[in-house]
Amino acid sequence: MKHPGLHGLAWLFASVAPVRAAAEPPDISTGGALLQGLIGLVIVLGALAAFFWFLRRFSPGQSGAQGVVKVVGGVMLGPRERLVVVEVGETWLLLGVGGGQVNTLHALPRPANFVPSPHDPLPGFADKLKDLLAKRQA
Repeated sequence: MKHPGLHGLAWLFASVAPVRAAAEPPDISTGGALLQGLIGLVIVLGALAAFFWFLRRFSPGQSGAQGVVKVVGGVMLGPRERLVVVEVGETWLLLGVGGGQVNTLHALPRPANFVPSPHDPLPGFADKLKDLLAKRQA
């Protein structure tokens, strides 16, 4: 016994089957997929680099008191050389920083009347540095 509903269903599958067989899978460009993946990777790495730069730049741990060791001031001498005055307790240290090394150049007591100003962070520093350099050369 034939069921009339099954005949109609068979006709539907028979009419759809040739359309399915005729459709070919799309050609995938491996060069385009590789380029798209590479661009995505560059975007993600750039976002990570920007995130870590902002984190380091605006870290809450770097603002406020620096603890026992405080940087009083400094000056660049060259692309990799720098003079830095560091306050440790009641002593100021003049440090030479460069070439992966830190050298203590001079130690002096913290001035009692020292008040840092935004224009001249180290009053008299230039004179003391000249005297120190003159002593080293002599």
